[in-house]
Amino acid sequence: MADDGVDYLSPVGDRWGEICGSVEVAGQWADDLVPTLRSCWTDPNPGRYFHGATACLSCLLVAGRYQALLELLELNRYSMWHYRRYGVEALLAMGKKAEAIQYAEASRGLNQLDSVIDQACEEILISSGLHEEAYQRYGLSAAVGNSYIARFRAVAKRYPEKDKSQILVDLIATTPGEEGKWFATAKEIKLFDLALELANSSPCDPKTLTRAARDYLDAEPAFALGSAMAALRWLSEGWGFEVTSVDVVEAFDRALEAASRLNNIDGVTDKIRLIVERNESASTLFVRQSLQGRLQTYLSSVDEA
Repeated sequence: MADDGVDYLSPVGDRWGEICGSVEVAGQWADDLVPTLRSCWTDPNPGRYFHGATACLSCLLVAGRYQALLELLELNRYSMWHYRRYGVEALLAMGKKAEAIQYAEASRGLNQLDSVIDQACEEILISSGLHEEAYQRYGLSAAVGNSYIARFRAVAKRYPEKDKSQILVDLIATTPGEEGKWFATAKEIKLFDLALELANSSPCDPKTLTRAARDYLDAEPAFALGSAMAALRWLSEGWGFEVTSVDVVEAFDRALEAASRLNNIDGVTDKIRLIVERNESASTLFVRQSLQGRLQTYLSSVDEA
């Protein structure tokens, strides 16, 4: 583990005490490792590093030497969560949950992941039955995911007793200026009015909006119309990734299909013309040119009718 060079085996060290298989063996390893780690952390010359640091801390934890573990951690001049998390576990094993949270909070600082510390504190409060306090203090910040909707699902899963609409409103408040990115989440829990409000509050991916218009054309035509119109608006303002004229035409078609179901084609067409003619920016010109043939075809069919 010490010789692998790039710490591929660091997770092994993190759980070395458990791998020992018994309290006795963990204690023997702790006896072997503590002197080296203490020497490393008390060396006045900066830069020393011991590959067995977490292995040592893990062994002390498994061996039940909680006070010795906490005292050893105090020798480290840098408050690194990577090490101090063992102190949190030691305090929890001693039944000191409030102190464990304080210890975790004191671990915050430069290059420390706040979300990881928040998750640890949240778990302590939940294990104590303090679900509402856990939610208010850490529930939103502890939630992680590779998308906004993944963050929402993580919070909703942790707090099934909470109203989903309230969770969403609380999450939206944590990202001012990015309200539009919560559109898909509001749509998923069928808060259609809120979804449209979000889609028009800040930029939202036009393709996401157009897909929503397509999927809800029959079930929620008013929502479909609002989504398609928002898509055209953001397209005309230059938003969207790898946008082509096909995307513009699709948004237009979805808007007219929804308008037809709502018996409001003329009113919607007038609004679309305002969008594509309101200025001469490059993005607006792109949308105008993409729809030029579509608009002319539609107007001609109206005149013939």
